[in-house]
Amino acid sequence: MKLLATLAASIAFCATTAFAQEDYPSRTITLLVPFAAGGPTDTIARLTADAMSKSLGQQIVVENAVGAGGTIATRRATDAEPDGYTLLIHHVGISTAPTLYRKLPFDTLKDLQTIGLVSDAAMTVIARTDFPAQSFPDLVKYVKEKKDEVTFANSGLGAASHLCGTLFMSAIDAQLTTVAYKGNGPIMTDLIGKQIDMTCDQVTNTLGPIKQDQVKAYVITSPERSKDRPIL
Repeated sequence: MKLLATLAASIAFCATTAFAQEDYPSRTITLLVPFAAGGPTDTIARLTADAMSKSLGQQIVVENAVGAGGTIATRRATDAEPDGYTLLIHHVGISTAPTLYRKLPFDTLKDLQTIGLVSDAAMTVIARTDFPAQSFPDLVKYVKEKKDEVTFANSGLGAASHLCGTLFMSAIDAQLTTVAYKGNGPIMTDLIGKQIDMTCDQVTNTLGPIKQDQVKAYVITSPERSKDRPIL
């Protein structure tokens, strides 16, 4: 799953005027994260902010503006002053939002300007450690038989976990009971605590719990097996 750093589109057009008046950056920059702390987007955002801060010589504050599948943070970014001091980091959800929401308070093509690609990570389908299925074929068979009893968590409409889960259910032709959270961090906590059955999350967020046997892994959405975890 690709993560993009974005900012208000007008910055691209006003950069010469705004930055000619002072050296950029001359004050703290805010990096908005659409999802809860502890999730993959938040983790990557903090690593990115640390690297950018050292390169720019200015503090970058990471702020989690969660809710509505990332649209709250995006609205914050598009409403901000076009001065380069409010940035947004997002994933594929920024592209799918226009088709998933009937009406958005922003235009993703006109109101945002892509700065660059930050990360490209595969997704993993995981479950609580005591989930009955022992392999991916077992998983497919089990959830198709018990679909009304299986809970599949996601971090909101349009989020990568939601899209991954939707594709998974479509591929196996079974509609599971979905549970929406405000971020992947809380999902992982409840999955480890066996409060929910399954989810689909970035390997950057699942690899640690998988290696520590805190969750059960079934498949990775990449052409090759994971070098860090050959079972995937």
